Amino acid sequence: MRIVIVGGGPAGLYFSLLMKRRHPSYDITVLERDGPNDTFGWGIVFSDQTFSYLRQSDEPSFEEITRACVRWDNVDVVHRGRKVTIRGNSFSGIERIAFLNILHRRCETLGVDLRFHTNVADPDRLGDCDLLVGADGANSLIRDRHREQFQATLDRRRNKYIWLGTQLLFHGLTLTFRETEAGTFAAHSYKFNTTTSTFIVECPPETWQRAGFASMNERAMCAYLERVFADDLEGHPLLTNNFVKWLNFVLVKNARWHAGRVVLLGDALHTAHFSIGSGTKLALEDAIALADAFAARDGGCVEVALDRFEGARKPVVDAVQEAAHESLLRFEQMQEDMALEPLPFAYRLMTRSGRIDHEKLRQRDPDFVAAYESAVR
Repeated sequence: MRIVIVGGGPAGLYFSLLMKRRHPSYDITVLERDGPNDTFGWGIVFSDQTFSYLRQSDEPSFEEITRACVRWDNVDVVHRGRKVTIRGNSFSGIERIAFLNILHRRCETLGVDLRFHTNVADPDRLGDCDLLVGADGANSLIRDRHREQFQATLDRRRNKYIWLGTQLLFHGLTLTFRETEAGTFAAHSYKFNTTTSTFIVECPPETWQRAGFASMNERAMCAYLERVFADDLEGHPLLTNNFVKWLNFVLVKNARWHAGRVVLLGDALHTAHFSIGSGTKLALEDAIALADAFAARDGGCVEVALDRFEGARKPVVDAVQEAAHESLLRFEQMQEDMALEPLPFAYRLMTRSGRIDHEKLRQRDPDFVAAYESAVR
């Protein structure tokens, strides 16, 4: 069987290593336009549940990933200058490039053909293959080439956001809200190694316009945000890397997940707002589900395996996207909650997606819930 995967992110790499591990005779090629050490992000976050899936699927890569992670169990919400801590939330962070390099090494050990600096401009020139996997991100060329079959919808949301870093270590998933003359800003921050944290800044478009970011260069923009979050950064500068650009989150959905022998994975197939940290989790779980569908395929029929993948996985992804959408709306409407006191504000934030209700929150951190209940009596 010949498999060609366009895109060397988490979804494409993990699917390729799982298939090569299970089927050593398969010819599996990953085409990635960037180099092996290029990265356009900072750190990524995993939950314990995702780790259990990785252990079951491929223990060698799991062991290496977990050794490279830093861990925490707290969410910190900073509002009106006060930090509210909610315990019982198990997370692990890892540098994105470190994570990708682990998957690179595992793929090479298994015999996957990794081709970097290979930009696919015309999918029709890839040659014959039994399965073509579009793991080429939210702006997927593979999806666009088969757009009528996939019936994709791309919803460009209103808030602006930018991925930055800092050498201040945030020992927990920290959500910080600041009001300024220009408007409201939110920061999503977390450590991903022993020296660096991700620092994502998000704001409504009106705030972005009033702040004047459209005419600022990179240094002026960072200096402005360092002033906004001066109390939170404790004198540390904001860092940039290969990709410094304000973005609008794009919600990607596909009515169909495959077109003949072409299938989508990861952000090409679906996106979930970064406020619930599910992008990489969904990509890896997609890869596992697709490999499992082939492990049980009927009579070598690729289309049957792809039908099985969509039928099993789509309801799970739909539920995550629904929760992520609720979280996204909370951040788009963040100004509405700024009048709340810190404890009710933190409670509203923790329950925003509907995945955590009052009782689940009590199980995780009874002291926080007790404090909240006392505050709202």
